[in-house]
Amino acid sequence: MPDLGFEIKRQIVPVRIWFRIARAGCVTSLLLGSLGSAWAQQTSPPATTQTSPQAIPKAAEDPLKRDSPQSCVAGFLQACRAHDYTRACSYLDLRNLPHTARVKEGRQLAQQLEQVLDRDTRFDVGDLASDPKGSGASGVPANRERVDSFNDNGQPVDINLERVRLRSGIWIWLFSSDTIERIPRLMRITSESPIEKYLPDPLVTWTLAGTSLWQWIAFVLLALITAALAWFACPLALRCTRPLLQRLAPRVDFGSQQPFMGPLRLLLAAALFRAGMEWISPSPEVGLYLGRLLALLFIAGIFWLLLGIIDLGLIRIRSILQARRHVVSYSALPLAARVFKILLLLLFIAALLTEWGYNTTTILASLGVGGIAIALAAQKTIENFFGGVSVVADRPVAVGDFCKFGDRMGTVEDIGLRSTRVRTPDRTLVTVPNGQFSTMTIENFSKRDKMLFHFTLNLRRDTKPDQVRSLLQSITSLLQHHTKVDAGATPVQFVGVGTYSLDLDVSAYVLTSDDSEFAQIRQELLLAMLDAVEAAGTALALPTQASVEYSRPDRPQPNGTASLPEAASGVTPPARK
Repeated sequence: MPDLGFEIKRQIVPVRIWFRIARAGCVTSLLLGSLGSAWAQQTSPPATTQTSPQAIPKAAEDPLKRDSPQSCVAGFLQACRAHDYTRACSYLDLRNLPHTARVKEGRQLAQQLEQVLDRDTRFDVGDLASDPKGSGASGVPANRERVDSFNDNGQPVDINLERVRLRSGIWIWLFSSDTIERIPRLMRITSESPIEKYLPDPLVTWTLAGTSLWQWIAFVLLALITAALAWFACPLALRCTRPLLQRLAPRVDFGSQQPFMGPLRLLLAAALFRAGMEWISPSPEVGLYLGRLLALLFIAGIFWLLLGIIDLGLIRIRSILQARRHVVSYSALPLAARVFKILLLLLFIAALLTEWGYNTTTILASLGVGGIAIALAAQKTIENFFGGVSVVADRPVAVGDFCKFGDRMGTVEDIGLRSTRVRTPDRTLVTVPNGQFSTMTIENFSKRDKMLFHFTLNLRRDTKPDQVRSLLQSITSLLQHHTKVDAGATPVQFVGVGTYSLDLDVSAYVLTSDDSEFAQIRQELLLAMLDAVEAAGTALALPTQASVEYSRPDRPQPNGTASLPEAASGVTPPARK
């Protein structure tokens, strides 16, 4: 019989061993699990136990908001209002157009489609579906949406949107390709022009700067018609209004209408073209530039007309001043008129810039800052301008005066803003800067109230004293009894005995400031004095020369010439040839 204790011991020992093995395995597995989790924490980010809503990926969205019909049309109109027609092309299905022409033609088509939608007063973006799948209206395919509809001779012409899928998988709405092809037709249907509906499609569809071909043709014809009307209407209107103008201003001569003909024609043509442009209705871009051009022509016409009025008034004032002998004011008129014209020109330039939309306040402020630099660069110009003002204000000379300046002489013809022009006796024109002319010593001959008549009368040495006394009395009487001569107390004086003459000094004033009249009176006086000399029995002295030769009496003279007494007689025999 086997031993019971040994059996029990043999069975218990394996159990203990298995228990130890199991315990060691558990410990080993726990250690391996802890090491694995630590390694995972080092090599990968920690995982959250709860998933956040932001971590769920969203479906891609269209950046141009073309996911619904309403947002597509609203985005298109918003881009057009901002004049961003390149962006507006993204709302059009241009797949039927050539790739190279999509940008250029797409911009024009977008602009035309904007005009079509704006012309329909019943159209409202709010009536379109905001559902990305469309409104699902009956009679319309599921991938299409009707935006607007027009009637062309009983046939409906629709503007449709079409839902297309991009390569990225986004579904968007675009104006359908068949709608793009119908845009020229829609432009003709919705046109406000009464004749555009009856024109051929090429005249309407072919555009330049957003303006149809027929409109450009109309502009050319309108320019020719308005120019012809203004050319023939202005002379007729002036001829009809001449009696009324003569009644209003009887002293003004309206016979010369040529200075006013040009500006009046320009103003009338610009006004008629402006009225015709409103009827043609060009694109906003063309209308902007045409409006600026017409503003330029209109302001230029007014400026031109005012210049004619100023010149006419200048002629009238000049004639009045000439009649009243206001020479100084007559000389200041050209300078004052030029200054006024320059100020008027600056005023019209400011008005033109304001009409074109520029801020003249900013421009004037910038000119004020740059005025210092301009003044430094234009010192001579400013000096000459103020020199001209000083010449006119100080009045050393006036226009028409004969003067001497420096070593030159001449008649002043013009005193301008920069220079003074003088006509010399040689008929040459001398231009002197006003800054230099105002500092010169100027002798004004035209300011003389009377002109000096002075010369020396040389009588022969053999004139007797009684003859001299007779001449003194006769010449004095001649000068004192002449109506245009201021003789004074002693106009004639016996001043001395010269080498070969007896000298009488004649001095008097001729009462005139005209050179021609003075020359005529001087001629009369000289001829009368020659008559007085002849009546006194004497003559004017002539320069003579006597040759005296002294020789000895015993010296033979060659060729039998005279002896010493004959040679001393003062007569020189003629030389032999």
